[in-house]
Amino acid sequence: MPTTPAAVQALAVRPPQQRRSRERWAQILDAGVALLEEGGYEAFTIAAVCERASVPPRAIYARTASKDALFLAVYEHGMARVRTDQDVLADVEGWSHLVGRDRIRRAVSAVASVFATHAAFLRAVVLVSGAHPEVAERGRVYADELTDAFAAVVLPLGSELRSDDAETAVRASFSTVFAALVMRTAYGPTFAWGGLEEHAFVRHLGDIVADHLLGAPSGT
Repeated sequence: MPTTPAAVQALAVRPPQQRRSRERWAQILDAGVALLEEGGYEAFTIAAVCERASVPPRAIYARTASKDALFLAVYEHGMARVRTDQDVLADVEGWSHLVGRDRIRRAVSAVASVFATHAAFLRAVVLVSGAHPEVAERGRVYADELTDAFAAVVLPLGSELRSDDAETAVRASFSTVFAALVMRTAYGPTFAWGGLEEHAFVRHLGDIVADHLLGAPSGT
């Protein structure tokens, strides 16, 4: 992460104030997300964003000082869409009727759905994060947020959870879910898990977590 005032300033975005400027800036950010989804970080250049958004370079440099600053603004724009879709985990009433394995499997499925919906964008940012410390750090913050949301859904199962330290067990289980989804998103379904199709992959992942937290169902 940037550690000096100059480094922080280099990544800053000057927010637009007027409606027309805000609309143009949103158009630029949408174009940046589309480029990442279609071609990854390699396709992301200021020239390409300008062409895709039909704006001159000055429209970008009026808001950011560099390609890196623009990329991080686009990253946050794309992640805002991801966060909107994961709000299903925060719908307390929507989970209240689910118990035991059903709740855990549904929670895993909800997280997997977010990854699947935004796979092209997430693939691009995951692959660049190894060479981009700021993206890696922001990704870690996102992972923590998602872990908290998952835990908030599962921990109310209370005595159904077999661990003496339920919170640690739930969070550790989710780290497995998150890692599996990141790997599948970044490298595709044939990289691991025997190339399972999406539905089977999500079902098995949910069963792994449920077995760990609740114990294997009787008769297995």
